[in-house]
Amino acid sequence: MTSAPFAITLADIAAAARRIEGHVLRTPLVPAPRLSELTGATILVKHENMQATASFKERGAVNKLLSLDEAEKARGVIAMSAGNHAQAVAYHAHRFGIPATIVMPETTPLVKVENTRAHGARVVLYGETLYESAQKARELAEAEALVFVHPYDDAAVMAGQGTVASEMLADAPDLEMLVIPLGGGGLMAGNAIAAKAIKPEIELIGVEAALYPSFYNAVNDKDLFIGGATLAEGIAVKTVGQQTLPIVASLVSDIVLIGEDLIERAVNAYASLQHTLAEGAGAIGLAAIFKEPERYKGRKVGLLLSGGNIDTRLLAAIMVRELEREDRICAFRLTASDRPGLLGKVASLLGEHGANILEVSHGRLFLDVPAKGVTLDVTVETRGEAHTRSIEAALKNDGYAPRRILPRGLAEQDR
Repeated sequence: MTSAPFAITLADIAAAARRIEGHVLRTPLVPAPRLSELTGATILVKHENMQATASFKERGAVNKLLSLDEAEKARGVIAMSAGNHAQAVAYHAHRFGIPATIVMPETTPLVKVENTRAHGARVVLYGETLYESAQKARELAEAEALVFVHPYDDAAVMAGQGTVASEMLADAPDLEMLVIPLGGGGLMAGNAIAAKAIKPEIELIGVEAALYPSFYNAVNDKDLFIGGATLAEGIAVKTVGQQTLPIVASLVSDIVLIGEDLIERAVNAYASLQHTLAEGAGAIGLAAIFKEPERYKGRKVGLLLSGGNIDTRLLAAIMVRELEREDRICAFRLTASDRPGLLGKVASLLGEHGANILEVSHGRLFLDVPAKGVTLDVTVETRGEAHTRSIEAALKNDGYAPRRILPRGLAEQDR
């Protein structure tokens, strides 16, 4: 059993579960056979993206709001958040008749800003990071006598988040590992207390974006640079919680850092294989398994899909980028004599080899092309790497001197 000096106990989490019942969804823990087949682990996914505001943050927000006295509720609350905490506080504050002000970084995705406003909250955009937003929120809290609802460094919020693991282990007591996104630590701290109290032998893995190794630095006494544009903006936190740090340091087996390419791959895998939406922070646990599949192979792993608030245009871009990485979308630059019927011949050749043409552009003014020549940039959809290679070979055999154009726009040298 876990005990003080930690900020919360299993009893606090049990009380939170009773308090939030009926206000948040008891989300399903769903087997993920295609993800399991892909990774070699037996994966079950806790779908917190099914909450009303599409993230686990509702649990902590509801527990905190319902713990306020009547005078505090009348004055109102203020929170700082990159999005999901903001929406959760705004949504449930509106339900409970509590005035809410949310301070968000200016870099917050538009979908999260607009969703927060739609829930009736006053939104203040300030700063580039959560740290700057937090400073502004505290200034407003003091000036306007508002109750500050911290997104992670608050005992009531942590206890609410801990109800996730208690539900997971109630549904699947034989889980061997929990892989949990790690930002400021409220989600991990609450769930670490719950999981270790219920099943002491369970292994807990915290996952951070490589650009924001805040807990990794704090726990391992490192000084890795923190900052940059990450797809996992929901856990892009520079300063860890004072109450969450001792819990994470004591109970979490390891903290792993994940690059942006693997986060993109995980978002795409959730969409294409699990048929569900995951934002970057929500998908990062799956990305950790992609990074080290041998670590999880043969084990029963619980993944927490913590949120699904992703801009649809960004999701579309990620899925196209994954097709490019898999060689299922590729571009060739062809060079030939500028003569009538050229485009038709190239199109016929590509059609004969089963390529679907997505885009074509001509170039006649490049200085590395003869005056009577032309370049033709053709983007096609294929069945994969082997199919792409066969199409490239066919173009070469017909004298078009194909060069692959990389996604970043630079042509490779002739092979």
